[in-house]
Amino acid sequence: MKKLAILGSGFGSNFEAVARYLKDVEIICISDKPDAYILKRAEYLNIPALVLTLDEMEKYFSENKFDLVALAGFMRIIPENILSKMGRCINLHPSILPAFKGKDAIKQAYLYGVKVTGITIHEVTPELDSGRIIAQYPVIINDSMHYDELEETIHRVEHIIYPQVIEKLLNNAPVEYGVSFGNCGGRGKCEGKCKECGGGCEG
Repeated sequence: MKKLAILGSGFGSNFEAVARYLKDVEIICISDKPDAYILKRAEYLNIPALVLTLDEMEKYFSENKFDLVALAGFMRIIPENILSKMGRCINLHPSILPAFKGKDAIKQAYLYGVKVTGITIHEVTPELDSGRIIAQYPVIINDSMHYDELEETIHRVEHIIYPQVIEKLLNNAPVEYGVSFGNCGGRGKCEGKCKECGGGCEG
């Protein structure tokens, strides 16, 4: 059975999306914050969870090996001495990197006025949001879109694409995207072409 560690510091919605999607995978939830809601989600889903400081992670990953480590809202830069113990480690970022790195990327893109943003899944390095890109998916920002709608759309795309990419990486399968949402960009207007966007399709 494949082993996956998911690290998060906050609300944990992407953790839950991944955990519900994957089958026959041994998952553990790790947080650096004892009050993070991701730990409540893990408890509800009967998934083992740990609270570890960044310093404690080096020892933990030296002693516990995983097929993949995935960050889901983990709000710390991981130094090389810890990354080297983790094995392959990936992150989900809510913009089309290399644009809008760091915190509040959705708001950065919206306020800047770009017409296309989206999500990026990339390898983790000690440099912020700079590892090799594995997958990206675009989201169009039309002139009438409010910030709350953009944020909701980005999260919907994250919840669908991230679990699929993780599954493919665990199974050493190629990661190819462009058809997961038909033509709707995750906004539920796919004219019946969308297999699984979950956006309340109008088609």
